[in-house]
Amino acid sequence: MASRSSSSALAGVAGLVLAVLCCSPATMTEAHTQFGAYNKTCPQAEDVVLKEMTAVLAKSPDLAGPLLRLFSVDCLLGGCDGSILLDSTASNTAEKDSPLNKGLRGFDAVDSIKAKLEAACPGVVSCSDVLALAARDAVRLAGGPYVPVPTGREDGNRSSAADVAPNTPPPDATVADLITFFSRLNLTAKDLAVLSGAHTIGKARCPSFSPRLYNFTTTNNGNNNNATSSDPALDANYTAALRGQCKAGGDMAALVDLDPGSAGVFDLGYYRAVAASKGLLSTDAALLLDADTRAYVLRQANATVPDEFFADFAASFVNMSKIGVLTHHKGEIRRLCSAVNPPSKAASSAAPAKSVTAVIARSLMDLGCVFVLVLTVF
Repeated sequence: MASRSSSSALAGVAGLVLAVLCCSPATMTEAHTQFGAYNKTCPQAEDVVLKEMTAVLAKSPDLAGPLLRLFSVDCLLGGCDGSILLDSTASNTAEKDSPLNKGLRGFDAVDSIKAKLEAACPGVVSCSDVLALAARDAVRLAGGPYVPVPTGREDGNRSSAADVAPNTPPPDATVADLITFFSRLNLTAKDLAVLSGAHTIGKARCPSFSPRLYNFTTTNNGNNNNATSSDPALDANYTAALRGQCKAGGDMAALVDLDPGSAGVFDLGYYRAVAASKGLLSTDAALLLDADTRAYVLRQANATVPDEFFADFAASFVNMSKIGVLTHHKGEIRRLCSAVNPPSKAASSAAPAKSVTAVIARSLMDLGCVFVLVLTVF
């Protein structure tokens, strides 16, 4: 730098000031994703995901529901940043290890897809986008709609189990609670009814609904304090069938279809079940207790074709996929979905120089602002 002429130095200063002035507005730009974000950097990305998902579901068809749920949990818990994929460390318990998330599955499938993408386009496709595309293809391969999903998400580097409970509706949440929760994420009551339709595929573990079978006490129904009573909102015959699958004090890790009869197909079966008082979870049954969500459930339950639901689901899925995304280098592109990237040696060795440069840049920017002011005055 010392050997450069003063005019060169001034040119460098001007260039730096202009760069700062031009880049400042970008820091205020709202984070966004876009369709075809990898068209130039990794044009085969979505094809790779679809191919791998086809192989995954051919081997394990029951993973369609879990992968869709994995993406939903990630987005609804602070944003679609792939934080649900991070493993716990010696100093931190991650979201996936919260007691409320113990039933989540599909992590290995996401890792296998990411490995294929890393081989094809190293360091390009984020884990949060892998998860979004895998969930999209899970719906498609289960007979549901094709959803054009915007991409370009970056990955977060924070995942804490302590964040889960305060930011997750409880299993016995009322429909008002659910609508309020969704509204905080800029999602509507209609989004709630539509996205609940994702329960047309997948299973639930007995602990998530067993209180409706055996421990529905006065705090729930207001009638008696008999701990063996069941939720009167459940069809009696369905209750008996569920008790056969989830014995009191038995194997509470057992899995039960969320949509009895067609749990492997993305169809209208879920809404028909809810309308017939066979919604497995309390939050499913709660949809009948709000005028708007009830109307949607009954309309789909009586529909002869799934066209409206499919179109609505595509729109609501995209709405959900935009929650809290990281872009504009606010996140990173993880090489492994289960861990944040280690700091590079180059970045570590350059840290002191960057610090000095930052101080100089700040001073030059201030000088540049004065210079612009003087030019403006005269």
